Amino acid sequence: MKMFKYSFGLLLGALVLLSSCRDFVEPNIPYSTFDTAAYLRTIDRTSTDFNFFDLGNSNFALTLEAVDAEDGATVETVEIRVRHRRLIPGVGLEYIPAISSEDVLVRTLQASDFAPNSESRFLRTSFSIPASEAIQALGLTPEDIEGGDAFEFRLVLNDRFGRSFTDSNADANVKGSPFYASPFFYNVAVVCPSDLGGTYEFSATNMDSIYGSCDGTITGTTTWTPVANAAGVYEVSDGTFGFWDCYGDSWGSGSARISDACGNISMSGSDKYGATYSLTLLSSSAESFTFVWLNSDNETGEVTIFAQDGKPLPIFN
Repeated sequence: MKMFKYSFGLLLGALVLLSSCRDFVEPNIPYSTFDTAAYLRTIDRTSTDFNFFDLGNSNFALTLEAVDAEDGATVETVEIRVRHRRLIPGVGLEYIPAISSEDVLVRTLQASDFAPNSESRFLRTSFSIPASEAIQALGLTPEDIEGGDAFEFRLVLNDRFGRSFTDSNADANVKGSPFYASPFFYNVAVVCPSDLGGTYEFSATNMDSIYGSCDGTITGTTTWTPVANAAGVYEVSDGTFGFWDCYGDSWGSGSARISDACGNISMSGSDKYGATYSLTLLSSSAESFTFVWLNSDNETGEVTIFAQDGKPLPIFN
């Protein structure tokens, strides 16, 4: 009898554990105003940006999984909303059109758009929003769009109980945790494809520093490595383009970057001492471009980068 009670207790405990694991998604979804809720897990994002040179074939596309107590069946509708912003140098973010910074409705998914799938028990849906559809919803035209702009897409999940879930009431864990993967908010940048990765020959002159000097001209090579998940951004092998090596220091663990934003070239990052970097473009052609780099320690140099064989450079501004 004692053994029977012990075995029964183990069995009961296992059933409780299994039950709690099965229902975990429903009672403990952290929202600011709800104890139980629903969310949209991002299964796949097949488009991360809009191509400025090909807006007609650009789109924002997601595959979503509706997670709730009924495996997604409480979903009534999902609103797909958008707003458009532009970073104005020296001013900040500007929302265009300027009627307000509120987003507008682009499309509404219905409960019938969610269907069973072979990979999980939750209902899933996939959708694709062409850039043209988002632009039109905002009352804009393709001519109003500039490289470097961004479209901010926001999802609002409405369930059949009259509740709404979105990025403004979801807990940071829901929006940021890989388990939930439900940001409800997706930033889509307008990018100009850039192809500056590789090794270039350079020459450097007019170098100046309070820490050392190097007269004349330095020649050598510089390697630009594309930065993952950062379109048009390249890690530079030496932000001083040989100047430090010339006067007895070394670049070492520094991290300087060149950015190509639709022909607007800039420099950022810092060296191993914490000094930050910028550049001023002097000239640009298909064969070469010349700029002056400057760091926050007032070290500087003038550099000319030469095109690789058979690969003309873009014209920068």
